[in-house]
Amino acid sequence: QVQLVESGGALVQPGGSLVLSCVVSGITSSGYSLAWFRQGSKKRREMVATSDSSGASIYAGSVKTRFTISRDNAKNTVYLRMNDLKPEETAACYCKATRGVNEYWGQGTQVTVSS
Repeated sequence: QVQLVESGGALVQPGGSLVLSCVVSGITSSGYSLAWFRQGSKKRREMVATSDSSGASIYAGSVKTRFTISRDNAKNTVYLRMNDLKPEETAACYCKATRGVNEYWGQGTQVTVSS
């Protein structure tokens, strides 16, 4: 079975930084686009960062100067470094692997930004 397992979510103060990790199993992640989404109080799951299968990165406009997505295909892992976090960015964060019609989601990890 395909599994994506996120980790690294925590309580962090405004302006703080956090690194999330997502380990992928059951597929060869190098052939997939890997992405991070978040779902906050608006209950809309929105894309924040994507690393496509060629290694190119795409970011939501609100995070592109503060977040960095990276991947280690040998470890089947994708990371998201988040800097200067804001309280409104409190959200459940999910990773997704996509290849054509195939789409897989993790269960999420909670990021809470609060003083």
